[in-house]
Amino acid sequence: MSWLDLALNQAFNRALVEAVLIGVATGLLGVQVVLRRLSFYTMAMTHATFPGVVIAAVVGVDLYLGGATAGVLAALAVVALSRRRGHDPSTATAVALAAGFALGVVLLSAQRGFTKDLTAYLVGSILTVTTEDLYVAAAVTAVVAAALGLGHRALLFTAFDRGGARAAGYRTAAIDFGLLLLISAVVVTAVPAVGTILTLALVVAPAGAARLWTDQIATMTAVAVGLAVASTVGGLLLSRTWDVAAGAAISLIATGCFAASMLIGVRHSLLARWRHRRALMPPFGTGASVAGQP
Repeated sequence: MSWLDLALNQAFNRALVEAVLIGVATGLLGVQVVLRRLSFYTMAMTHATFPGVVIAAVVGVDLYLGGATAGVLAALAVVALSRRRGHDPSTATAVALAAGFALGVVLLSAQRGFTKDLTAYLVGSILTVTTEDLYVAAAVTAVVAAALGLGHRALLFTAFDRGGARAAGYRTAAIDFGLLLLISAVVVTAVPAVGTILTLALVVAPAGAARLWTDQIATMTAVAVGLAVASTVGGLLLSRTWDVAAGAAISLIATGCFAASMLIGVRHSLLARWRHRRALMPPFGTGASVAGQP
């Protein structure tokens, strides 16, 4: 084996570890996003962290620092604007989404001589991840798992009964802010692997697919993590086999899992609804009598 073959194999091994870590983090977090119907908020966070990543690359500071700073500011802005009376939370989120992405593009295009490809930030480049990226992904995955585990009760209470949670003394605004911070951390961590834009598919699609198979939170979480890891690893292998973009392949597999679940899932799928309607139909020959017959 030549030194180039060895280097490529090492790069692929790093990419494989990164794929598993990102899959676990997005699968765990995605359940909370789906239960709280925060898919649009997650899209806003993916766009809002984009200018921080660009600024970090242009200035030459750590990519994670720039993205995390932008994510914190975006989370604060969304929480503050959504709590104002007379303002639709989705409006504030949409503004953050558009403004964040536009700012990132403007900053990147204004840098003459800066040759970094825009697609590296948008769709990632998982085969170029470094050992440092793996350490960051492992740390963020551990933090996400610990935060969701420790805050499991509060998160579920506020997700299903915000009024009751507020009456019970839970600080719903702080919980929302903390969850947005976790989303931004996962988004920034996934930038080297799948970019800011395609992270949305990994967060939402596996958890959305799991929701169509079970209503049990623990089972839903396990299925979501399994589907997310299968999507990241499967997309990476597909990229290697067919020489296509890894980030796009990962997102397409995650989307395919959701589409298949929409069709044949046990709960709330098209097949489940068809079976339910069929079960409610009266047996053939027991309907209303023919005109003129008793």
